[in-house]
This record gives sequence, C-alpha cells and structure tokens, in this order.
Amino acid sequence: MDPRSSPTARSAMRCVRLLLGCAGAAELLGTVLAEGPSWITGEGSALYLLDSTGMLRLTASHGLPDWAHERYSVVDPAGDLPAAMALRLRRPYLLSPERTSTDYPNRNAGMGTGMVAVATLPMVVDTRPLGVLALALAHRGTVPRRDLDVLETLADACGHRLGYLLEHARAGTGAFGGADGTGGHAGHEGHPGHEGRSDRGAADGVRPGPCAGVGDPATATAHSMLSLAVRASGHGAFERDLVTGETHWDAQALRLVGRPAPEGGGTSPAPGLDLVVHPEDLPDVQAAMAEALATGGPYRLRYRVPRRGGGVIRIEETGEVMLDVHRRPVRIAGLIADLDHGRAPGERPPGDGPPGGRSPAPGTPSGQEPAGPAEGASAAGARSALLLALTRALSRAVTVRDVTTAVTDICRPAFGAAGIVLDLVDEGRLLPVSHTVYGGERRTELTRLADLSEGVMQRALARSAPLFSEPARRGRGRGRGPERPVGPAAGTGGGEGDGTGSPLAPAAWAVLPLIASGRQVGSCLITFATERAFGREDRTLYSSFAGILAQSLERARLYDTHHHRATELQRAMLPRTLPQLPGIASAARYLPSTEGMQIGGDWYDLLRLPDGRIGLVIGDVQGHNAEATAVMGQLRSGLRAYATDGHDPAATLARTSRLLTELDTELFATCLYLTLDPADGTLRAARAGHPAPVRVTADARAVELDLPGGPPLGVAPERPYPLAVEYLPPGETLLAYTDGLVEDREEDYDESVHRMLGGLELWARNADPVRSEPGPDLEKLADLLTLNVTERRSRPDDVALLLLHRLSTVHQRG
Repeated sequence: MDPRSSPTARSAMRCVRLLLGCAGAAELLGTVLAEGPSWITGEGSALYLLDSTGMLRLTASHGLPDWAHERYSVVDPAGDLPAAMALRLRRPYLLSPERTSTDYPNRNAGMGTGMVAVATLPMVVDTRPLGVLALALAHRGTVPRRDLDVLETLADACGHRLGYLLEHARAGTGAFGGADGTGGHAGHEGHPGHEGRSDRGAADGVRPGPCAGVGDPATATAHSMLSLAVRASGHGAFERDLVTGETHWDAQALRLVGRPAPEGGGTSPAPGLDLVVHPEDLPDVQAAMAEALATGGPYRLRYRVPRRGGGVIRIEETGEVMLDVHRRPVRIAGLIADLDHGRAPGERPPGDGPPGGRSPAPGTPSGQEPAGPAEGASAAGARSALLLALTRALSRAVTVRDVTTAVTDICRPAFGAAGIVLDLVDEGRLLPVSHTVYGGERRTELTRLADLSEGVMQRALARSAPLFSEPARRGRGRGRGPERPVGPAAGTGGGEGDGTGSPLAPAAWAVLPLIASGRQVGSCLITFATERAFGREDRTLYSSFAGILAQSLERARLYDTHHHRATELQRAMLPRTLPQLPGIASAARYLPSTEGMQIGGDWYDLLRLPDGRIGLVIGDVQGHNAEATAVMGQLRSGLRAYATDGHDPAATLARTSRLLTELDTELFATCLYLTLDPADGTLRAARAGHPAPVRVTADARAVELDLPGGPPLGVAPERPYPLAVEYLPPGETLLAYTDGLVEDREEDYDESVHRMLGGLELWARNADPVRSEPGPDLEKLADLLTLNVTERRSRPDDVALLLLHRLSTVHQRG
C-alpha cells in the first residue's frame, strides 16, 4: 500500500520531508494539501512568489475559480490584501472565518457561510522575502497556537525549498523545473469550466500559474540550457492532460517517431498510441500505463515504433503520472528517447530490456520485427496483461460511482480513447450514468455525445453483440450517398447528426453491450479521436473488457442497492420531521457512516411530554450493523415510553439501561436525556456515558454543561444516574450530538471539540439569535456543523445532532 494514501501516514514532519524534495511551486502547494494536516481544506489555497518588479504573482493555486485568478493574480505588497499584509508584517496573517465568505475566494466554499478560515504565511529565508503561502483551514473559530506553529513550519519548508530552486535556476542548473517555474508535478493546467469543487469525483487539481522570475535573464538562460541539453541527448518531451484527453509533443518527440514537427518548434497535438506504437507492443504499453495510472508516480516503458520506410526504432519513455489532492490522475509528463541514439548499428544499450517489457525471440536481429508463433503468443499474453491491469483497477471499485471513476481515470487513458460513455439498464430503459470527468466543457461534451449515441447503444444491447466503426465502409457510404452510417451521432438528422458534419462524431468507436450472468446491465461507448481499424484481436480484447466491466457494474449496483436500503432503514428509525413545539425552535441532522454497512445506532428524538415540558433525547448504540440499528429502534421506543409516563431523566435512563440488559444482545449504548420547561427555562438532565451538551449563550459563548454522568446503558443496570438541574435563558441554544460529529482519526478529540465550540461562538456572533429569526439560523447552523464532517476522507462513525433554541418573548408573541 502506498503510504501516501494512508490517513495515518499524514503528519507535519513527513510533509516537511516531502516538501524539501519538491521540484517547483505547484508541487509544493500540492504536497501541503495532500500530505499536510487534514484541517488544511485546500479550497481557496494559493502560493505567491515575488517577481522581478517586486509584485506578488500567483504561481500555483487550488480551488480558485477563474474570476479569482483574474482578480488576485497579481498582489501589490503595499496593499491591504491578506497576502500583502503577511509579507509586510513578516508573520502569519489570519483571515477570520466571518470574513472569508465576503472578502476572500472561494465564494462558494462553505456555501458562503464563512466557516473556513484562511492563513496567509510569509515565506522568508535569511531575511529575504520570497513570497506568501495562503491556506484555507477547517477551523471554525480561533486557530490554536499548536496549529499555527505547524503552518509556520510548512511555510518555512516551502520557502527554503523555493530559495534553493531559484538559486540553482539562476546558476544555470535548471533545477527549478519547467518554463512556468512550477516543476509540473502537482496537477493539471486549469481550463474554462472549472469553478472550484463540483463534487467529490469532480476534483480540481493544483493549478500552476505564471512564475516569478521567468523574465529574469538568468532564469531564461537556465531554461534554454535545459532545452538544449534535452535535444542534444536525443530526448523529446510530451505532456498529456487527462482531464481533456489532449496530448502534446514537442518537435523532437515528433521527429523521433517519424512525424512532421511544427514549424518554429513548440508543441503539437500528438497522434494516438495505436498510430505510434508497434501493434505487437501496444497491449504491453497499455497494460503498463493502466498500472501507472492506478498508482501514480514515475514509470518507464520501452516499445518499438515502425518507421515509414520499413524497420523499427526502439523508444524508451520515462514519465510521471501526477495526481491531484484527491489522488486522481490528472496529468502525465515526461521524455522519450531513441535507445539507438549515438550507438553503432546492432549495439544494444547497457541493461536494455525487451520492447514493452517483453523478451524478444532468440536470434532476432536488433531493429527488425520478430515473427513467428512465439510472437503471436507473446502478443496474446500482452493483451491478457492489459485485461488483468484493468480488472485490478475495476476490482477496487465498490460503488457505481467508483466504477465510472476507474473507467474515466484508468481505462480511458489506457485505451488511448477520447471518451467513454456508460449507460445502465433501469426498468428496461438505458439511462446514462453521471460522468465522472472533471467538469467544465468536457462534461458538457460527453453529455451531448451520450444523447446522440443513445440509439446505437440500444442497438448493441438488443443484439447482445458489440458494434465497431469500419472506416473503409463508412467512406464508401459517403461516396454513394444513400447509405446511412450507423454509430454515435448518426441518425438524428441535420448537420449535427448525419454522421459526417457533426463536430461530436468520433473518428472511431466501439459500442459494447454489458451483460453479466445472462442479465443486461448496460451499454458502453468508447470513442477515439483518429480513425482506426479493429482487428480480430482488438475485438476480442474489447469484448473481454465488456464482460469485466459488466461484472463490476453489477456488483457495484448490488452494493449501492443494499446501501440505499440500509440507509432507508436507518432513516425510518429516526423522526421524519421534528414536532413543532411551543416556546422552542429546533433542527436535527443525521449522517450515516461511510464504512462497513454504512448504518449504525445513532438516534435522536424530540418529545412532547404530558406536563407541557419538552424532552430531548440523543443516543449512540455500539456498532455499525443491522443489529445496532435494531437495538437502537428498541431503545428509542422504550425510552419514549418511560419518558411519556412522567419519569424524570435519571429514572428514565435507569429503566432504559435495564431494558437493554434484557435484550438478546451484547451491545451497549450511550445516551443523553434532558427535559426543558419552556415557561421558565428549567433543564433537568442525565447522561449515560454520552458527550455533554453545549449551551450557546446570549453573549456568544459556547460552553459544555457540567452534567455528572453515569455508565453507558446496559453496562451497570443496577447503578442509578445522577440528575442535574440547569437553566436555559430565552434566546439561547442547546446542542446535543454524538461523538461522530467531532471524532477524527487525524486529530485529537479535545482539539476537535475546541474547534466546534469556536464555530458555535462564531455563529452566535454573526446570527445574533436573540433578535434574528431562530428557525432558519438553526438550519444554517446544522449545515455548518456537518460541513466539515462531509469533507473528511472517511466517516468511520455515523453522526447525529439535535439543536434546541428557547424562543425569546418577542418571538413567542410573533
């Protein structure tokens, strides 16, 4: 397992070590977001460098929309923006959460609630200012000194690394990376349509921008020397944007594979893999690429490229698959080299391996195509390796969304496809699956293509046989005129659907019926940007892939169905709505766990008691399975019965504890039960091992009620529970919650509670619940409290919370 993917592997010291090995500004920012503490949220984060004119220039960013790039791309250090203030003061400058919703991008982060703080940290090395690191934080109140020390340490590490890279760039070593100064290792270049985060599957990578010092003659000389060294060594450079599918090669790379280079140098769109790589090596290359896409990081491939005049040239490709902060592949960049460059004919380089990672047939002369039965068997083995790599990628997918993400991130680039569209059978109809592309124009394009290709996808499924484009036959059809093409974008009429004039019509395509265990699961369209002929081996490969994909989708749909049923069961055990009770306003939230069966034993209740009092119940049964949910339902019913019989909270919990010991279970539960008299504000409460409720006072303080507690329900049924009496004044709010709201594997529990209390105080200062309308404010507060929970990598425990606000006299009259 890659340690970078483990939540427990994230630490400040590990992050510092990784920062000191980064190759540029974008990689530094990406490392901070991916490896730093989890309370660095990423949205609205940026890295600025001082340019030669003394201005702060945006060099790398994450989660900034295009308007923010335009407005904040250059910052005057003499101004009053946070980045300028931090650099001028030479110390961290904190932007409080209440200001982030109006004064700082991203406007959409936290739905404009201002629950995200921003820390701007100067990067200064030996009194020399280099720039500013701006990080969005999950802190809802004040930033603890311990966390601020961590932020300053990370900024110092970034500063020292950037100082080293800039010094080497000026010395002519080219150590600062690519021409944009970003090093090119942390994400993809942004494009129109990216407006911050759209969902968890549609992630924005770290976005490199203009670099400080690019106009510096020393830096320009360094880049020129680097480019000259690459050309002199016979290497060509390439880059592939996995978001858009676009691949660009420089002139030297194109010359290496025998393609015309663009005039005046620069880069040019690259031909498809099938037009470059030797057909016998293509499956090997695709299999290796699938493995690299699944894991990320550096890779190396060797393959043959046919020469137009005959013979082959042996190529070595060395590159890196770059992941965004959500560990999805977004870009590939690297070099290709002629293995025979500078060597005598027939001489093999030291340590040279076989093309595509396979051993050549014995006695095969260098530079010639091997032939014979052994090569055919080897090609078949390569296709099996590709299928195995794709199977491994799909086997890790749990939900339908995971499957479509694997198809987008791994299968599509491995096949060299321009796009993949999935339709699933639902009640006899084909319905498109939400595309897990990265958003923007690419998503719109695939949606339109999915609409245009509906007919041919239905046809393939009805025939239970794949359909492949046939360029030669399509060309004859165009020449004769009356023959109507069958395929994506065909059959809709008009210029866009006639198969010849549509800008969306793919040059080549394959439509695969997805059938698992004799059942029709769906249909898959794979499109290619260039024309290609599908041989017998290709058709067998794609048909086999269709079977693997169908099995994965069927398994994922079954999981999604079970998860949906479990969630519905859980929600059925909870109140569908809270009762409207006199003298109070209330709000509640429940979030299921994202691990195990994704159901649990958290519950809440709001009771109308016979004597006019109000009962508030919240509890948590041990475990995350069907038994925990069943026990929760029994406890909820029993406690409600004891409470409505008129027992005080202490007696109610004692009876409920004895009830739990009589059930056929070994589970225990924590619980909080309190009653409120809305007339005079008297609170009577008892706790059974549950977190204490939090009172938000009229002067915007959040304090935990000091309630003596007893053991969890079912642990010591003979022990009584102490009864506490408190007072809730008009206009004040009470929060009861389960520990899933604050528990985080990557953070100390007490620190999480402290952060929650700070957020409650912030809300109280902004909302002024004494004078404002409490109902909508409570709903907003419930959303804010769960906002940070939904952003965690995983949610090992379910979450329940219940808010109760005692109305002031003004609101009661209203």
